[in-house]
Parts: sequence; structure tokens; C-alpha cells
Amino acid sequence: MELKKNPSADIGRKKWFFYSIGLAITMFAIVAAFEWKVYDNFEQVKLDEDEIEIEEQIEIPITEAPPPPPPVLQQPEVVEVPDEEEIDEEIEVNLDVELTEEAPPPPPKVEKKAPPPPKVEEKEEEIFMIVEQRALPKGGMKAFYKYVAENLKYPTKARKMGIEGRVVIECVVDKDGSLSDFKIRKGIGGGCDEEAIRVLKASPKWNPAKQRGQAVKYRMFVPIAFKLG
Repeated sequence: MELKKNPSADIGRKKWFFYSIGLAITMFAIVAAFEWKVYDNFEQVKLDEDEIEIEEQIEIPITEAPPPPPPVLQQPEVVEVPDEEEIDEEIEVNLDVELTEEAPPPPPKVEKKAPPPPKVEEKEEEIFMIVEQRALPKGGMKAFYKYVAENLKYPTKARKMGIEGRVVIECVVDKDGSLSDFKIRKGIGGGCDEEAIRVLKASPKWNPAKQRGQAVKYRMFVPIAFKLG
């Protein structure tokens, strides 16, 4: 069923009428606000002549300073100076004076210091790697490796970890056959490197290397094998 509105109850049809009335009232209010004039009330104040005190002005006369007196010019006095002054006193000069020449003081003695002895530079001994006769352990290499096998202790850490291999130690054989200057060139870890150096340090002296018949320092590499049995 369709709903129908009663035209007499419809408020929307008069909205333009009320909108026009509101707009007119607004414009009137704005014009009135701009055109409205406000006048301040000023009270006229009358001043009695008795209440006004007039200060008398005293005129101070201008005093002029008297002019300074004119300077007095004094004429310079002329003093006459004679051309030549007479000298009454005679100055005696004694020419009979013996002049003695004093000998100059002797020059100070300078002690000559002896020059310091020349510094002798110590030359580092050459370490050979190629020689006519190599260094060898006493008794040969078999005796040396027998010494190593009897004195080498397999490190516990390397044994537990199952480390095996060959350690290569670089060292120098001195002129007296002792071993020094140990360096690890190839290590396997687990304490094996340190054990190999310990055994070499404790080894007996070697036969030194020789060059042209004289003992020289010799650098060599010593391999030591670690193997679990």
C-alpha cells in the first residue's frame, strides 16, 4: 500500500520562504552593525583662574666676558760674546812617562782528548743451507731416530683425539753441534708440535756442518712422525 502525504502537513514546501526571511534579517543585522555610531561623552571641565598657578619666568641677563689683555712682547737681549777667550791657567803636560808594555796572558791550555777507539762491528755469522758437508747426528740418522723413539711421549690430548701425522721442525746446528732456533714449519696440533721441539732440545750434539774444511752454522729441517700403535 502506497503512503501519501497531506499537502497541508508538508513542512518542506515552505522552507524557501523561511530561508528568505532569515537571510533578510541577517543582512539587516550586518548593515546595522556597520552603520551604528558610538559617541564618547566628554565632560567639559572648567578651570578656575585661581586654581591655575602661573610660574613667573625670570629672565637672566646675558653676561659678556671682558676681552683678554693684549700680550706683552719682550724684546730679546743681545749678549756680546768675545771672539777669543783668553786662557789664564796653563796646563802642564808631563811627557817624561815611561810606558811599559804588559805581556799578554798565555792562552789557556786545551787538553787534547784521545779519539775513541773505532767501533768494531760484529758481523753476524752466516747461516748456510747448502754446504759441502752436512751436519749429522753422532752415530748417524738411525741412532738419532732410535733416540727419538725412546724419548718421545705421545701427548694424551692427541691420543684421545686420534691425531697422527708428521711434524716438521726447522732448526740451526751451531758450530759446536748444538741445536737452536726451533721453528714449526708443519704442525698437527694436539700437543705434538711442542713435544717434537722438546725432544730436539734434549738431543745430544750433532757433528757440525763444514764449508771449505771449517765448521759453519747450518739450517736444516727435521721431520718427526707421530703414529698410534
